[in-house]
Amino acid sequence: MTGQPDPIQAAGLAKKYGLRRSVEVLAPAGDDEALRAAVFAGANAVYLGLRQFSARRGAGNFDPLQLKEAVAFCHARDVRVHAAVNTTAFSGELPLLADTVAAAAAAGVDALIVQDLATAALARQMAPGLALHGSTQLTVHTLSGVRQLADMGFERAILARELSLAEIAAIARESPIEIEVFVHGALCMSVSGQCYMSAFLGGRSGNRGDCAGPCRLPFAADGSGAAHLSLKDLCAVGSLPALAAAGVASVKIEGRLRGPEYVAAAVDACRKSLAGEGFDRQRLQDVFSRSGFTNGYIEGRIDGSMFGVRTAADAAASKAAMPAIRELYRREAQRVPVRFVVTAGEGGCTLAALDAAGRRAGAPVAGAMEPARSDQRPAIEKALSKTGGTPFFAETVEFEGQPGYLPAAAWNDARRAVLEELLALRSVPRPVPCAAPRLPAPRRHAVGTKALWARFEGPEQLPETLPENLAGLILPLLRWRQAPQALRAKTVLEAPRVMFGGMEAAAAKALAEAKDAGFAGVMVHNIGHLPLAEGWKLYGGFGLNVANPLSALCWKDLGLTALTLSPEAPFSELEAVEPGVPTWAIVYGHLPLMITRACPLQNVTDCAHCDKHGLLTDRKHRQFPVRCGGGVRQIYNPVPLYLGDKLAKVPADAALAWFTLERPEEAARVLAALEKGAGWPEEFTRGLYFKNPRAGDSQ
Repeated sequence: MTGQPDPIQAAGLAKKYGLRRSVEVLAPAGDDEALRAAVFAGANAVYLGLRQFSARRGAGNFDPLQLKEAVAFCHARDVRVHAAVNTTAFSGELPLLADTVAAAAAAGVDALIVQDLATAALARQMAPGLALHGSTQLTVHTLSGVRQLADMGFERAILARELSLAEIAAIARESPIEIEVFVHGALCMSVSGQCYMSAFLGGRSGNRGDCAGPCRLPFAADGSGAAHLSLKDLCAVGSLPALAAAGVASVKIEGRLRGPEYVAAAVDACRKSLAGEGFDRQRLQDVFSRSGFTNGYIEGRIDGSMFGVRTAADAAASKAAMPAIRELYRREAQRVPVRFVVTAGEGGCTLAALDAAGRRAGAPVAGAMEPARSDQRPAIEKALSKTGGTPFFAETVEFEGQPGYLPAAAWNDARRAVLEELLALRSVPRPVPCAAPRLPAPRRHAVGTKALWARFEGPEQLPETLPENLAGLILPLLRWRQAPQALRAKTVLEAPRVMFGGMEAAAAKALAEAKDAGFAGVMVHNIGHLPLAEGWKLYGGFGLNVANPLSALCWKDLGLTALTLSPEAPFSELEAVEPGVPTWAIVYGHLPLMITRACPLQNVTDCAHCDKHGLLTDRKHRQFPVRCGGGVRQIYNPVPLYLGDKLAKVPADAALAWFTLERPEEAARVLAALEKGAGWPEEFTRGLYFKNPRAGDSQ
């Protein structure tokens, strides 16, 4: 007898028979209830967070004991578990970060999802058996970034959500590691890992797992009070067959802050789409949406139709849909194949159940076996196939000897007994071997005189006269030909922070052409820049989010000769960052709070009628400048960061002025004030530099 496995069993069967593994449906598990809903509805894998270092700090999450129980529950059902340890860590948190890695290893998780290179370094050092997946917070969105992760020992890259199907396919086709993409759930307006709006406006960092969601608030491009930074939820479920054909290994559902009904509905829809079946899009929309869905990025249709907000009608539809959706996870999905063996002899019958790994559970079949008037095997097979309410299905039933007659109840009892025992055997924890951590020795960065550097949006922004003590300049890579010849020896070229739509090729071409033009080096903002800039002297930009000494040492080992410290970290944490190469701190700037591929201005106009400049007005009537260029939009803080009168307190080797919106004469005024260590006469912010993390803030 051969059972009829559900399509979700493809991954397990592929492993058993050496076939190509099917696409993984990866579901969010914000708490135990959502985890069970994901598993019962048929997810191949779940991702979850611990209580620390989770990018969804507001979810229920799991403590070490709960994590062990969750992993045991999932592994017993052939469901993989990915632990999201995907926030930036502060210097004083490295011991706690090591404890978190140890807890994940002790639970036997299948992979760690990481943003901070410190997490990856600790995992490699302590538990090399843990697989590493590069979080979308690492801003990997190019083939060069994926290849760099592969070189660093990562097994999977989770791509940025802004990519089109063609861009994903081009990466997956050449990728040496697995590719994972988001296919359903909330969309951040900013490219992940590059959003500083929540931190600078509310003191709660998205890179630290504590985003306050300011993009859902009114930011209107026309002063109307509308939410022109609020994207609709992503729904690319209908694109799953195309993504599978493109070579994507895992399709990911966003939603660790959402309930079990949402998780089950999304898992069910993804499974059906991958199987080539129709799915209930309206049910998906009813369970949660923001004025409907968008698939604009994957379809390459980036326009005003992508924006939406949660309405009262949306909320009412969700309330009405919940009861029916709960049926999706009321009973377990039967996903684990078992081989039943019936052994008949003079002493009676025994029943054994074996799984694909060779685990065996056995029990006698109670009762006195009577002579059979006919072949009993069909009746026994029927009784053993009734595995509902368990994660098992009868793949085969084998017979050793000729069984006589026993009532169906006896076979049912034996079946239940052996499957319970087998489930217990499969639930035994399988920890990953883990060693004690080796953390960097505590250091304290000296304060004192700072070298002064200045970054400019373009050569036209340069003042007529630059300070004599200016140590260096940073100018855009793609405009290298316009850089003044006399300044090139102390000019670092800044690679584009993100490189969508052909920008990677443009950056590679510019780097090749400018190689012998006399520049001092290249500033990199994401891991994908490293292969492109091979052979250049490398400087790290703020997009790397360096906030602790171990992360800094990792970037140094990757070849960086200077590092810009995270503007989200307080000086009390940054003073421990002493990697042996110069560190820079941004001390002035209308900083970019978001970098986006979708354009908020398209809520009120289109590209043909736009001059690439705009303003977003928030609910407090502050106006945030928007600038378009290079295939992205940047939204700037209208209030500049300024520390010219606090330079002696900056724990870094260089002070960096980050010019974005300023005219040349304004830049000259700022540089003069920084030279003198003067105060700033207009409105400014100190950012997060002097914020002391509260006890409750500890990640």
